[in-house]
Amino acid sequence: MPSQLVDKYFRTESLPHIWCPGCGNGIVTRAIVKAIDNLELNRDDVCIVSGIGCSSRSSGYLDFNTIHTTHGRALAFATGIKFANPNLHVIVITGDGDCAAIGGNHLIHAARRNIDITTIVFNNNIYGMTGGQYSPTTPTGDKGTTAPYGNIDANFDLCELAKAAGATYVSRSTVYGANMIIKQVEEGIKNKGFSFIETITTCPTYYGRKNKKGDAVDMMNYLKENSVSKIAFEKLPEEKRRNKILVGELYKGQRPEYIEEYNKIIDSF
Repeated sequence: MPSQLVDKYFRTESLPHIWCPGCGNGIVTRAIVKAIDNLELNRDDVCIVSGIGCSSRSSGYLDFNTIHTTHGRALAFATGIKFANPNLHVIVITGDGDCAAIGGNHLIHAARRNIDITTIVFNNNIYGMTGGQYSPTTPTGDKGTTAPYGNIDANFDLCELAKAAGATYVSRSTVYGANMIIKQVEEGIKNKGFSFIETITTCPTYYGRKNKKGDAVDMMNYLKENSVSKIAFEKLPEEKRRNKILVGELYKGQRPEYIEEYNKIIDSF
């Protein structure tokens, strides 16, 4: 089955990939492809948009309609693509820095509009491709090349941000739970509105090494031992919630989808 997915959905001439050993980005990329395969979507009906960063290299490996855009602007490009062809399944692949820092304004407005785009964030808590700078999701106190004495900023909870901004599907998973990622991507694509899926992934080269998190296996075990479902999390006392990773479907709602509302105005003339 893995080789069938590669032959069917990947640009094999672009392989092998350039991600570091132990990086979780391949797990997320495979999960996205598996979700598309499970939904039996026509490749020509899928458009994958990425920004800049380690995660955003995925679009170059995938054999769909793809576009590798400028830093932080993936959602802006995706919005234009969705307007031009509302029948496309538009999927945005982005990183925590790409989406929450330079692209943060695009994120909140795409969510506010509830435009029918599925956004998948590969969150490794660091800027990996550009040298290990701290990002908006780097935990307070952790180090990066631009925070050698520890990050003093409060880190974003991206799922809470997306929900507050208006996303109608919000979920989180980790690369330890690959099957959960597949299911969440499926649900995100099926949702008629803005879907936001955060996947916590591993970066042993920059984040792990800088913060003494151990090797890739150690980091994966950390995800395994500290991931908690929403139901279990709510039962934990406050002192035991610290540093736990809340996973699962965190929010699902319904609101009018932006392009459908826009087209109603056009049709009224």
